[in-house]
Amino acid sequence: APAWLRRLCGCLLSERLLRPGGVQAVVRGVLEGTDGEWGALGGAGAEAAALDWRKCDAVGKILAACPQQCLSLEDYYRQVCPQILDLLHIQDKVAARQFQRVATTTLLTMAREQPELAERHLLQPLLAPLRRCSEATELALEDLTAGAVLVPEAELGSCVEDVLKVYVVGNDSSSLLLGSLQSVLGVVFSLYSFAKQNVSYLRSPCQDILLWFLEKAEREQSLAVLEGLAGLSSHVPPLHPQCQLRVGSEGGAAILVEETISDEDEALYQKISSEQCHVESLVELLSHCQKSGLAGDFFIHCLKELTQVAAEDETAPNPAVEPGGSLLELEQYQARQGRRLLVLQLVAALCEGVSDTVFTDIVQVQQFLAAVLQRACAHPARGAGAAAEAQTLAMAMGLVAAVLGGAVQLKSSDFAVLKRLEPLLEELSRTYPDPLTQELASDLRIAICTHGACSPGTVGAAAAGVLGRRAGPAAQSPAGRAPGHGSPSARGERGREQSACREPRAPGACAAPSADSPAPAGLQELLVSAYDPQPPSRAAALRHLASLVTQRDPEALRLQEKLLQVFLENVQHEDAFVYLSAIQGIALLSNEYPERILPVLLAQYECPAQGTEDAMAAVTRMKLGEVLMRVTRALGDMVFQHREPLIRAFLRGARDPDSALRASSLSNLGELCQHLGFQLGSIIQEVTCCVTAIARTDPEAEVRRAAVHVVVLLLRGLSDKVTEVLRDVLRDLYRLLKRVAAAERDAATVLHAQLALEELDTAVRRALFPPQTLQKKIVVLP
Repeated sequence: APAWLRRLCGCLLSERLLRPGGVQAVVRGVLEGTDGEWGALGGAGAEAAALDWRKCDAVGKILAACPQQCLSLEDYYRQVCPQILDLLHIQDKVAARQFQRVATTTLLTMAREQPELAERHLLQPLLAPLRRCSEATELALEDLTAGAVLVPEAELGSCVEDVLKVYVVGNDSSSLLLGSLQSVLGVVFSLYSFAKQNVSYLRSPCQDILLWFLEKAEREQSLAVLEGLAGLSSHVPPLHPQCQLRVGSEGGAAILVEETISDEDEALYQKISSEQCHVESLVELLSHCQKSGLAGDFFIHCLKELTQVAAEDETAPNPAVEPGGSLLELEQYQARQGRRLLVLQLVAALCEGVSDTVFTDIVQVQQFLAAVLQRACAHPARGAGAAAEAQTLAMAMGLVAAVLGGAVQLKSSDFAVLKRLEPLLEELSRTYPDPLTQELASDLRIAICTHGACSPGTVGAAAAGVLGRRAGPAAQSPAGRAPGHGSPSARGERGREQSACREPRAPGACAAPSADSPAPAGLQELLVSAYDPQPPSRAAALRHLASLVTQRDPEALRLQEKLLQVFLENVQHEDAFVYLSAIQGIALLSNEYPERILPVLLAQYECPAQGTEDAMAAVTRMKLGEVLMRVTRALGDMVFQHREPLIRAFLRGARDPDSALRASSLSNLGELCQHLGFQLGSIIQEVTCCVTAIARTDPEAEVRRAAVHVVVLLLRGLSDKVTEVLRDVLRDLYRLLKRVAAAERDAATVLHAQLALEELDTAVRRALFPPQTLQKKIVVLP
């Protein structure tokens, strides 16, 4: 086109652009017909799509440039920016994609060219609903009435979707965009945690926004944001404490002014529940960041923070114990304790949630080991937590030995990284109170300095403890033996221990199988290691034995009775990792041979071993109850043939003097009834009488709660067949639930009763008013 025509068209477009609704009119006019042309091209769809995106980007760049007719850049932004944000809300599905592309390109271009104006006229209005309820916002929330809607559902959902379109889809990681988004990440995280607990479409966009920021920001900034989301720092302003999220009617959420809770116990419960939910949400978020290494870096950061908090606790006085302390000192002490508990909770949740693949390279492994060794140097294992600290240090040093022993193919650069551990190992070898740990630390230091060329026997023994196998000829001790057990004196102690174990023993005593049994050498070594005094080694051996059962190893299956004895004796161990590994092994063994194993388990469950304390026997029976339920789930429909002995065992457990065992037995009974469903038969009378009596008369609230929960699970398991199977006891159950809902003092028990009444109401309505179905019938006339 000639120059005069281009100038005239430019003036007309600019004049129309500055009018109300001008941006949408201009964009619609320029892009009109693009979708039709695209559809008509057929096979050339990819090329047409590329042309379409280039056209949208060109329009966006034109909108970002201030026309000559406008007197002030500020006035242009003030008139155009609200219209650009309106382009994100186009409802026409055909044109929405192009309009959003134009709006995103325009916003990002303005943010690059005029960051101050773009932040004032674009980013701040875009993020206004989220900033309105942030703790950093100085709003007179006390002037608002309790329950007032601060951010409506539609506005909050639209804001989150706009942020997703601009930041995540636009994918521009400039400092301006990252900084503006960081100011509202606390509110977005609270919304993500809330949506995770409820059914809401906001969960996915909130998760995408958080993951995008953590991926695009610098590592230090990402770690600072994670620390702020966890509540350990103020880098990220959280949701205002007087704001509360509520479920919306359209599947979203609304933000309201929180109502004051007069009951202090209820307020404390809600606070603890909220913190727990935030920690779980943070761990789930980090589970998506393991490949980038962010989860490992944050885990190491938490370990260092734990060491720092422990050091502060040792140096700072305790004003609660020392007289004359001021109120400020008491508040600071409580804040330190709260921070320490939060860090411990984070470390525990990370260990449970993302520990399997948390480290991605040797540098992170070195940083983790350095944090553990530094903590051991600063705080040697003494006092009440000495055993746990010693086990942690043994595991860390075993990991170093495993890395040096060939578990990882090391290069010269990796040894340069591991040399950073040399000062800490040297300090441990000089100052740690345990001489065996000193010896192992010195040997590990020698192995690192010589790049593994000189590896003493203690290093091989420690590596075998972690890898769950014999390290080689240099290590003459079973897998997982503690450092220093490779010495002759240690081997003599091991021999005496095995000789003692072969003698007759009391039920439940720690005894390894006979060393002269016909088991192969590898399996015999695992059986011996299953009685190792170190819990990690013992648990590793039990896990290995369980895997042999899963793989149907012929030698392991031939010794099934001995394996069952090993697992049953380890169920009584106090360490959770050990007894859970034993529970898993028994469940796998029972799944293979239910006819042989189940009677033994039921006999142990009903009649605990003589000579044990009542509390210990109750705990062991509860662990066996967990085994029985795992077997029940694995058997599926085949559990019917074991119905009567299982129900009889749980009914007997429901009459035990120990309240925890009564509640556990009822919980197991409810799950079993849910699995059996309509196969319960006449035994439903016994179950109903037991549950009714306990719900009415038991003095413990948790037991009454479990009894009502049995009814809930029973109704859920029967589903449509409630009126058929329970027709003789349905009225009694209904009266029981109504009585509990009206007279019970325990809130959780009342909630279970209300849930059961809802299940019952749904089932009865379904039976009385079956859904109308239309059927098409073809009748052939004679």
